[in-house]
Amino acid sequence: MNRRGFLSIAGALVTGPIPFASAHASVRTDGAIKTLILVDFTGGNDGLNTVVPIADERYRALRPTLHIPRDQALNIDERTGLHPSLRPLMPAWQAGEWAIVQGVGYAQPSRSHYRSQQIWNTASDADDYRRDGWLARSIASRTHTFGTAEAGPFPAGDIVTQLSSPFDLRSFAASCKAAARVIAANRKQAGVTVIRLALNGFDTHELQAARHASLLAQFADGIASLRQALIASGDWRRTLVTTRSEFGRSARENDARGTDHGAAAPHFVLGGAVRGGLFGEAPALDRLDADGGVPASVDFRRLCATVLDACWNVASAPVIGRAFEPLPFVRA
Repeated sequence: MNRRGFLSIAGALVTGPIPFASAHASVRTDGAIKTLILVDFTGGNDGLNTVVPIADERYRALRPTLHIPRDQALNIDERTGLHPSLRPLMPAWQAGEWAIVQGVGYAQPSRSHYRSQQIWNTASDADDYRRDGWLARSIASRTHTFGTAEAGPFPAGDIVTQLSSPFDLRSFAASCKAAARVIAANRKQAGVTVIRLALNGFDTHELQAARHASLLAQFADGIASLRQALIASGDWRRTLVTTRSEFGRSARENDARGTDHGAAAPHFVLGGAVRGGLFGEAPALDRLDADGGVPASVDFRRLCATVLDACWNVASAPVIGRAFEPLPFVRA
């Protein structure tokens, strides 16, 4: 498929007071993945309390009140654990369908929500100000566009369709159910369905522990239910779920028992075609950046390249602007 493939509108990004947004679009492609689900952890997810460096004493020293105790973490190896709220997703880990990519970020990270979201959405360098989303550059057509003022990585344009009844999007769980119905409706159609879900509230500057646990529980419950529904329908093997967030959090907790804007963080990729396991480097807590953030070891554009090259057979270099090596989490 060339980079100006066919795009059809099947839904919309919901804006306004509803905290859980959903959008989807379809594109023709010959790749193995028919559905891409982007889950945005809006506000900047705390990676260190999501994928926990349980064997690193520096982690506990940096977070005397916020650290996840080793005996509460879901241990996945001798040095790494997961936040206990992620327990509903452990069957995916045990089935080898959950890849955890550590240290995802970019050079010269911005601490601005808006600017860092813009960088992620456009797959650009920190000093390159683009307006077109990376999905727009890969799948946009001249006659059908998708967008709102917050189009994210989707094409920006003037066609907006509100997701209304029968879609109830007042919770992340409901958004996941709506996603399953969209996938079912598009099953016999040619092309790929791209769905974007947003889970808001990760800007945890104060009293982080309870809120972060609740957000991760909502994510885990919603995606676990979605996985079960797609396994039952036979769609899971051709679905890829990947998380995004504008940045991680500071390694050191602040005086309000929260964390501040950081840099790199781990991200999740789940699906029936995923090769599960840990990818990337563990957080280098002895080499924090000047603002106390975890330095990036995996450029986030390698995730974009993996979707384009390995999943859709679309050449990623012309879309992103230069070549990035895909990550090996997609089964051949």
